[in-house]
Amino acid sequence: MGFKKAIATAALTLASWVPMATAQQSDWSYEATIYLFMPETEVSQETARGTVDGTLSFSDALSNLDLAFMGVFGASNGRWSFLADYNYVDVSFSNDTPGPASSGLETSLTTQFFSGYVGYRAYTTDTSFVDVVGGFRWFRTQTDFTVLPGTAPGRSANVDESWTDPVIGVRARVAFNDRWSGTGFFDYGGFSSDSETWQVLLTADYEINERWLIRGGYRYISFDHEINGSDFKFSQSGPLIGATYRF
Repeated sequence: MGFKKAIATAALTLASWVPMATAQQSDWSYEATIYLFMPETEVSQETARGTVDGTLSFSDALSNLDLAFMGVFGASNGRWSFLADYNYVDVSFSNDTPGPASSGLETSLTTQFFSGYVGYRAYTTDTSFVDVVGGFRWFRTQTDFTVLPGTAPGRSANVDESWTDPVIGVRARVAFNDRWSGTGFFDYGGFSSDSETWQVLLTADYEINERWLIRGGYRYISFDHEINGSDFKFSQSGPLIGATYRF
């Protein structure tokens, strides 16, 4: 499923819910989150002359960042919930390379990923719940690797590709007291030999009031996809902070 088709399907589905949401407005709750993900990024691409890979720490990413946006929107009604997560990063960076064959590696990286889920509350108590979720994750990358010449001539590799993987997962939340709670989220997708994606997200959540919530935690997300017979890998891991508004 392409991204445009997935978004169109989601829009039609949400549109079909509008009359119900209007008639039973009190049954619906919504939340919007803006967050900052501060990861170490690793990216690699197989080429005919070997694998080219680059690593970028968050501190280096911040100094080389061109543009970024990260946000989540959720809606729930009874046992059912909908969740959408979008992440966009545009960054350029350089790495040293071992040995005299090359004088360095320059990487230009623009990535987007969008995850859409439908969740069902499978277990609930007064202080906790567990949702099972299913949906899709769309990923697009525009990556340019330039290996600078040394004793060997320079070379370059380019990846400009997008794809969509089905995903399944589980989300759990536990309330520790009136203010503090914890959330865990895991998903896995791809389900084929040439495409795999998965993520783990753990946060501690503090409720400022009935409308505002702040979050802090850790996230790891990974993509492994075969492009024209060559393996492309992208992963990010690190802390995040965010603010959620509920309405």
